Amino acid sequence: MPRIIRYGRSQIRYVARALGGFPVVINLLSVLAVAAAVADPDAVLSRGAVLASVALIVGRTIFHVVADMRTGVPQRQWVGNSIVARVATTAGALAIGMAHDADGWTVIAALILLVLLIGEQTLRRPLGSAIPQAAHLPRAEVALPSTGLALWIFVVDTAGMALLALSGAFGVSPLPAVVTAVVGTVMMLLIGLQAVRFLVQRRRVEADLPSILKELDPAFVFHWQAPAGTAYQAAMWLPYLERIGTPYFVLVRTVANFVEVSKMTTAPVILRVGLEDLDRIVTPSLRVVFYANTAVRNSHMIRFPRLTHIQLNHGDSDKIASVSPTFRQYDRNFVAGQAAIDRFATHGVQTLPDQFEIVGRPQLEDVQSVSGPTSSVKQPTVLYSPTWSGFYDDSDYSSLSAGPAIVQSLLDRGCLVVFRPHPYARRHPGNTRACVKVIDLLVADSQATGRAHVFGPAAETEMSVVDCFNASDAMISDVSSLSSDYLMSGKPFAMAAVSAHGDQFVASFPLARAAYVFDVVRGKAAGLSDLVEDMLGADSLAETRRSMRTYYLGESSPENVAGRFLETARRYLR
Repeated sequence: MPRIIRYGRSQIRYVARALGGFPVVINLLSVLAVAAAVADPDAVLSRGAVLASVALIVGRTIFHVVADMRTGVPQRQWVGNSIVARVATTAGALAIGMAHDADGWTVIAALILLVLLIGEQTLRRPLGSAIPQAAHLPRAEVALPSTGLALWIFVVDTAGMALLALSGAFGVSPLPAVVTAVVGTVMMLLIGLQAVRFLVQRRRVEADLPSILKELDPAFVFHWQAPAGTAYQAAMWLPYLERIGTPYFVLVRTVANFVEVSKMTTAPVILRVGLEDLDRIVTPSLRVVFYANTAVRNSHMIRFPRLTHIQLNHGDSDKIASVSPTFRQYDRNFVAGQAAIDRFATHGVQTLPDQFEIVGRPQLEDVQSVSGPTSSVKQPTVLYSPTWSGFYDDSDYSSLSAGPAIVQSLLDRGCLVVFRPHPYARRHPGNTRACVKVIDLLVADSQATGRAHVFGPAAETEMSVVDCFNASDAMISDVSSLSSDYLMSGKPFAMAAVSAHGDQFVASFPLARAAYVFDVVRGKAAGLSDLVEDMLGADSLAETRRSMRTYYLGESSPENVAGRFLETARRYLR
């Protein structure tokens, strides 16, 4: 396609999106349909315009419903959607139908439908604000309006509009449209009552929340806000926060976070979306706020100076994100080992010594230590666990571009493979394709050799990270917290050098001194086969790994590491 045409098409799309996109086209067509129907209700053009408007409204709705189902995103709120187009189309259908309706049923159906559409617009805001308030907290839960009923109201009202248009265009009875409008009226009354009930209960909960939390008497709160699908960040800490043994609650900031977290804990979960919503949950008993990431909304809680703000993070690695200056805003940073502290100085980020507490990695308490040399294992199992590509180019450490080549190398060596990519790995189209190719390789090899590779849901959801560690004899990963966590096992591991190579890679990512490092360049894994032989054979880096384990993970052994975290956390709650 010629460059000028591509440029012109791009500009047209940009302008169209800026003006409102396809809904604007539907609105304009529906208004023109009304004008044509009023001017000449018997004209073929008038009837065609009204029917075309109906087709566009229904077609757009089906398109978005199917797209949302395919991507797995929550269904959007349809009540009040395409309201201008549906009102105008209903008015156009009324104008056409009046010319043939001697009994007045067309007028009755149209008036009911127009009132229902106005009702949709009226309820759109209260239904949109109908979000959960709390879970597992007595006297703080509210009944939400039915999302299913709200969706059916949109469907029934839109169906009534379509039936009315068909009645006028083809001269058939409008009674089906009348019946549909009556059904829509009943449903609208029900959803209206539900919306009123929600508003009354929400106001009561808001008034009672300080006294409810006073009864709970929480010593700390776990604040978590992250994109949907990242619940692993909270999941890794919730069991250990529970083991502290003092009352607490989880504070989340989005509906998606609320749904995810409330399923994984029995602790009280409170949803507060806005900055101004937080004042009422800061009780006199509250002393500490724990965080598991550096989300922007963390600052909403950090503004309370009498509280101690402790960053737990969701893993420790040599990634550039681990030395973000934003860590300085917390009173304390709980880190796994001295490496996390030195990393800031290495990257020129000034911090204060008393901002850190070395607590180890309690999540590694069930990691099984190596029982003997890997060379003694006849058919070694290798965990391949690549990271994701990050939000920015300077944080792309993923080896997935060479993932198929890495896995093929392991298969050629006769290894069993456990494939567990980062939960975010498939957010990058290229990485998604690489994951598919890796799984295809493992499926084909299993069918050809009978080797029981582990991949898909079995490795990514049914098994935990620790389960994958324990099931493996060695690991291949990237610059990732998994690499440092794997030190706890004492088993050998390899790291892919993606963002830098040679001495520069080791200087930027000191953990590489304990790893078998290979370069990933343009989808190829250079020199991996020889490294795999050393890793699974002589293992020349065994002593280096042992010396670096304390530096990265602290002095505690697996059976004692959780105790150190709990003891340190309780000290700040006294």
